[in-house]
Amino acid sequence: MKQDIILAGVGGQGILSIAYVIDNAALADGLFFKQAEVHGMAQRGGAVQSHMRLSDGTIWSDLIPKGEADMILSVEPLEALRYFDYLRPDGIVVTSSTPFRNIPDYPEIEKVMEAVRRAPRSVVVDSEKLAREAGTVKAQNIVLLGAAAAFLILREATLFQTIDTLFRGRGTSVLEANLKAFESGKKAALGS
Repeated sequence: MKQDIILAGVGGQGILSIAYVIDNAALADGLFFKQAEVHGMAQRGGAVQSHMRLSDGTIWSDLIPKGEADMILSVEPLEALRYFDYLRPDGIVVTSSTPFRNIPDYPEIEKVMEAVRRAPRSVVVDSEKLAREAGTVKAQNIVLLGAAAAFLILREATLFQTIDTLFRGRGTSVLEANLKAFESGKKAALGS
């Protein structure tokens, strides 16, 4: 059992929090993981990506070869497109419909979404709306993690517990908002 995931987004969208939850849930589920360094964090709003590899056996490289990623998990839809050449023929893209317009010539969102839907499989959720409904717009990353949960080789209960561990020290309202964001993302993905 193995799974290769490309995490993508822009600086400040919580890619490191997604990586923390997946990495720690993998360990709790008895899996090995390797994660390539997260690139692009030098500037808020700049492109961010990381390779994550999970397996029940030895993982020899932390980089995912092109054409081998099982999933692209992106907090920003245009950033998801940047890594399509890494996706397997039967891979899935889980992304937000909410653009982060960090460049002056950001394409029309309808064209971006049309391109995302050309993936073999795709799940698109309105992470901004769902995070706001959960109690904080900052939880868009956790909404997307919830949307990806059904497609991960990790147990949902382990993901939920790791989110609890990550946010418990930040106060009850922050914890509850993130747990609700995860559930909202999960429900949105199952309905799409």
